[in-house]
Amino acid sequence: MKIVILSRNPKLYSTKRLHEAGVKRKHEMLILDHTKCDLIIEKKKPAIVYNNELITDVDAIIPRIGASVTFYGTAVVRQFEMMKAFSVVESQALVRSRDKLRSLQILSRANLGLPKTVFTNYSKDTSEVIKKVGGAPLIIKLLEGTQGLGVVLAETKKAAESVLEAFNGLQARVIVQEFIKEAKGADIRAFVVDGVVVGAMKRQGKEGEFRSNLHRGGTAEIIELSEEEENAALKAAKVMGLGVAGVDMLQSDRGPLILEVNSSPGLEGIEKATQKDIAKSIIRYIERNV
Repeated sequence: MKIVILSRNPKLYSTKRLHEAGVKRKHEMLILDHTKCDLIIEKKKPAIVYNNELITDVDAIIPRIGASVTFYGTAVVRQFEMMKAFSVVESQALVRSRDKLRSLQILSRANLGLPKTVFTNYSKDTSEVIKKVGGAPLIIKLLEGTQGLGVVLAETKKAAESVLEAFNGLQARVIVQEFIKEAKGADIRAFVVDGVVVGAMKRQGKEGEFRSNLHRGGTAEIIELSEEEENAALKAAKVMGLGVAGVDMLQSDRGPLILEVNSSPGLEGIEKATQKDIAKSIIRYIERNV
């Protein structure tokens, strides 16, 4: 099979591992920078040109689209879909997952546990917003943030009001969420491939850090999910329409609470924590569907 990995950096761990796993299983693997793909839109003849070469006969694609280039990256994925290539992450699901607010609404409609969240249209009544999530401490998140960037823990009502006023003044869209104290700065990432949890890890924020992202110095260890946690992860990936997903959850007194469903989850943390070949699982997912 001819499989294209859409990635801006061939040296990234995830890109390299997917390439290795595909070659090992005797596939022709190509790495293309989606931001450098030209799309030709014509009646019944959609085409993609890369470095002045026509890209043809692609069986499947693995999108690794960064949040900053979601718009163009999704257009490239859609073009490959029009050319009848199977995509590990469908263009519609990619768009859905990148919209944090829409994602939370979809998860809420599916009756999944979530931290209480408030979104307003730059409301001046910050104290009322704070009250709606149960007061301080609370979490304030930029709708565009990734890898823990743009996430603030406001420990007091005064601090929360200052941060909200600052973001509102910058016309930055934010959501306000209740702080889950019993999670103790840790979260769980469940890695779902084709309706199966292929690996799970518990990420712990470093001392004095409430964000558990590995990019921010957090640590990870393998974890066995409870039945409730596994079901929540599978249901979240399914309602988001994602064949491959990293589902981030908090352990709370009222069960698992979904934080986010990631459509381009990194492989490094999960493979090192679980010692599992997740890249191979993704290649096998393609083999089953093409």
